[in-house]
Amino acid sequence: MTELTTIKGRSSGMSAGKFIVIEGMEGAGKSSAIAVIEDTLNKHGIEFINTREPGGTPLAESLRDMVKSVDHQEKLTVETELLLMYASRSQLLANKILPALAAGKWVIGDRHDLSSRAYQGGGRGFDETIMNTIREITLKGFSPDITLYLDIDPHIGLSRAKARGDLDRIELEKMEFFIRVHNKYRKLAEQDDSIVTVDAAQAMLQVHQEVEKAVIGFIAETKKG
Repeated sequence: MTELTTIKGRSSGMSAGKFIVIEGMEGAGKSSAIAVIEDTLNKHGIEFINTREPGGTPLAESLRDMVKSVDHQEKLTVETELLLMYASRSQLLANKILPALAAGKWVIGDRHDLSSRAYQGGGRGFDETIMNTIREITLKGFSPDITLYLDIDPHIGLSRAKARGDLDRIELEKMEFFIRVHNKYRKLAEQDDSIVTVDAAQAMLQVHQEVEKAVIGFIAETKKG
């Protein structure tokens, strides 16, 4: 029995670690939303760690650089991109997320598997069968306890991202790619009750209030469990 198989049925209650993921496209405001989650957990006396994807461990960060860099001397194929994403996720899960959860800590994740399903599945057009097979091999049924999806129109999101400065390899894709990603995000969010959708086009204060409300509600449900 592997670590992933064991954690799949991890216990409920406040003593058990929980995995909260923030998702969204470029320019959705994930960084500031994560700060709200951190503040909310701190107010409730909950110990936590932060992760990001791709990346989060030394080896996973190296894989992140491969995926994000615009300086490759050869074309990075979409198949390589897909496999690097899941290789990075596998490293992060085994070396950081699972140990933290086992120790009773909560984990705040800046992206997780939903990103691959949206970007590689929706944006790149990989078949669901392929995506599900790779997910099962690497994650073995593991999934976040709650995901907060910041929904933003890709035109607005990309304009925000461009205002921040240099774009990475994926951020340089054409708008048609991001429209497919956005559509996939929305479809997946509608199908999964553990995903809370937040309208990220609202004023920042409203977005943060909705994020805080969702996290407080989740903490309350956890206490009941």
